[in-house]
Amino acid sequence: MSHFRTQAKLYAEYRPDYPPELFDFIAGAVPEHKLAWDCATGNGQAAAGLAEHFERVFATDIGAEQIAQAKPDPRIEYHVAPAERSGLADHSVDAVTITQALHWLDIPRFYAEVRRVSKPGGVFVATVYSDPVLGDPEADRILQHYNKVIVGPYWPPERKLVDEAYRNIPFPFAEIKTPHLKMERLWSLPELAGYLRSWSATARYTKQNGLDPAMDFENSMAAIWSEASQRRRLHWPFTIRAGRVF
Repeated sequence: MSHFRTQAKLYAEYRPDYPPELFDFIAGAVPEHKLAWDCATGNGQAAAGLAEHFERVFATDIGAEQIAQAKPDPRIEYHVAPAERSGLADHSVDAVTITQALHWLDIPRFYAEVRRVSKPGGVFVATVYSDPVLGDPEADRILQHYNKVIVGPYWPPERKLVDEAYRNIPFPFAEIKTPHLKMERLWSLPELAGYLRSWSATARYTKQNGLDPAMDFENSMAAIWSEASQRRRLHWPFTIRAGRVF
């Protein structure tokens, strides 16, 4: 089941893009660049980065609403499909990627599919980013209060794997060294609030309580955010795990 059906448009508009160096790393890890599979592609953020390096990108997501928000690209084939049944041929894929979504899956079944579709020695890359940081103690306190207290009870249990930055997630591949990359944006207060509204926990809170919790967040933050249109730098702790598939 997709956790992002109700806010697919917000997800497409406000989720941060991935650094280009991520896709440079992935391309540099494989000898051939014929086909990449981006699983749980959402609105195709990672698929677009892969398309700069691979002849074809096969991008799948269980949510048709998410894929409907993706920008068309002649190098990308979008398909509605579950992670454990991609529809790809055996041993046909040079690189498999999954960004900010591994924790939502039936991981053993997905890994079996990764092994089935990957070429021998192909690369599997999973990335995750944790809670954003503004670098201002008061602003970060308000942001963490929203995440941990206001919508905290509305996160699914799998969210714990994100908080752990995938340290304890099963990873039965021949792990390879990954680069340390920055993930950051300059955002206004409305943009930050839009990002919070893209969270599955915010959507679940709104559905159960009939009100938007991000409104109170904006009001609280406005007191220290001199002007709503002022842009502040946010960064997300960013983790990459990569391994060879044999």
